[in-house]
Amino acid sequence: MLSLRNLHACYGQAHILADVSLDVGAGEVVVLLGRNGAGKSTTLKSIMGLLPPHSGEIHFDGARIDGKAPHDIARLGLGYVPEDRRIFTDLTVEENLEVGRQAERAKTPLWTPERVFALFPNLAEMRHRSAAQMSGGEQQMLAIARTLMGNPRLLLLDEPSEGLAPVIIAQMARSIGELKSQGLTVLLSEQNLHFASQVADRAYVLEKGRIRYQGAITELANDPDARRAYLSV
Repeated sequence: MLSLRNLHACYGQAHILADVSLDVGAGEVVVLLGRNGAGKSTTLKSIMGLLPPHSGEIHFDGARIDGKAPHDIARLGLGYVPEDRRIFTDLTVEENLEVGRQAERAKTPLWTPERVFALFPNLAEMRHRSAAQMSGGEQQMLAIARTLMGNPRLLLLDEPSEGLAPVIIAQMARSIGELKSQGLTVLLSEQNLHFASQVADRAYVLEKGRIRYQGAITELANDPDARRAYLSV
């Protein structure tokens, strides 16, 4: 469904991504792992058109999307949950969901407020609450729920477990598993290998903007040398 080929990306004179290639198949959950500053968030921003690649190609569902505007990429069926969530704190939960609503897509499940409330029961209990009055974990759930209201075919999640309490991380893992069971394709960036191993099928490891490791998440979890080389602090 998603393919990156020889992707290079820069911030000014800083060369952040170098020759990054990866694939995400329909229905897969794939994780992009790496230390802080490895280029994980830059990869997701490049896919969404928020940081136009310097060179290389990005294909989504067989069509080339590098060079397109972010809103055009979103309309093709890519949903993006940024690391800083970007929810509207002066709006209620229900109002945030309405902001994210897009038209129904062919061959894509239709998301409604009641359906996202079933996925995130915590949100159902606070549907009329201002987002400013929510905890960090609740705001993360709302950010994902709002993106789902756009009926994405592929969901990009940037560091979904960062800064969350263990009980919320466990809820997040169950929610991603439920999304996969419903056929949604997910690419997430993460530093938390334990969380990633609960939700992902395959992993790519970035170090200094280059892919250094790829394989089944179980292989990485059982490879102490790779974990020490690319993930330890």
